[in-house]
Amino acid sequence: MISFKNDYSEGAHPKIIEALVKTNCEQTDGYGEDNYTLEAYKNIRNKLKCDNCYIRFLVGGTQTNLTVISHILRPYQAVISAETGHINSHETGSIEATGHKVILIKTEDGKLDPKLIENLLSFHKDAHNVEPKMVYISNPNELGVLYKKEELSLLYRYCKKNGLYLFIDGARLASALTSEYNDILFEDYKNLCDVLYVGGTKCGAYFGEGIIFFNENLSKGFQYSIKQRGALFAKGRLLGIQFNELFKDNLYWEIGRHSNLMAQKLKDNFIKNGIRLYKDSYSNQLFVIISNDILKELEKGYKYEIQEKNEKESVVRLVTSWATKEENINLFIKDFNKICNK
Repeated sequence: MISFKNDYSEGAHPKIIEALVKTNCEQTDGYGEDNYTLEAYKNIRNKLKCDNCYIRFLVGGTQTNLTVISHILRPYQAVISAETGHINSHETGSIEATGHKVILIKTEDGKLDPKLIENLLSFHKDAHNVEPKMVYISNPNELGVLYKKEELSLLYRYCKKNGLYLFIDGARLASALTSEYNDILFEDYKNLCDVLYVGGTKCGAYFGEGIIFFNENLSKGFQYSIKQRGALFAKGRLLGIQFNELFKDNLYWEIGRHSNLMAQKLKDNFIKNGIRLYKDSYSNQLFVIISNDILKELEKGYKYEIQEKNEKESVVRLVTSWATKEENINLFIKDFNKICNK
């Protein structure tokens, strides 16, 4: 059975495994004070061309989002998100459990823009409502759609003008950075948001997410928040070693390019067979509309996620990763074409 359910089914990239094994018996300081973590911070700062950004590593995505959001917001403040945003659709109410409301906006493609936010702010004018203070977006978002640099620039300018913080969730940032649709360099992000989440779990690491504060006023006391949320990892070097491998050279970009290339091969074949795209993704996530008759045959050899379903057809999500083998892509294409041509 070949799986396209997600991009974290496998373990870690071989270079990461090699580094972890090589350093396994070394004795280092804990809680992210080891030399490998400090070197990873340095490598990331160099690639961002940002000497004063504040970086910390956490273990998982939900943990990362709730720690950042609850650290920044006052008790009466809320975060704005698209309805499809990860903090709304995949995190079990974790943000609300910290005492902060997630204010939702309905969108066509999961992307937020100033006009949508302006409409929302018009309903939050006094102390009878929570105060919107943060805008949360993902790049790529939950529908595999990417932002252009101009879109993010406009959004961030609007946020600053209206006293809002912009937090970008880049759980799949490697895919965004290497997409053919992308025009945003890694170093550009320091001018496009207050806080950036750099994904590891979905980008070749066993586990781990990086948080980068460009707004230094927001980073104050963040180490306390990490500890209070149970997110300060004793064996912090396991995070540092992984991110050091991802960023000391260009492994992070290599992983993104491969996952995108594999997804593009699937996308080209779907289009060739007249399969409709649910959203036109240029990342490692594909959303396509496939008849249930075809899916009955496909599910004999492949795994994927069903997002929506009716009597005749379903919206299917397929995800590729650093570990996706081209031979498996070719086999899927062969089997899919055979089913379509019956």
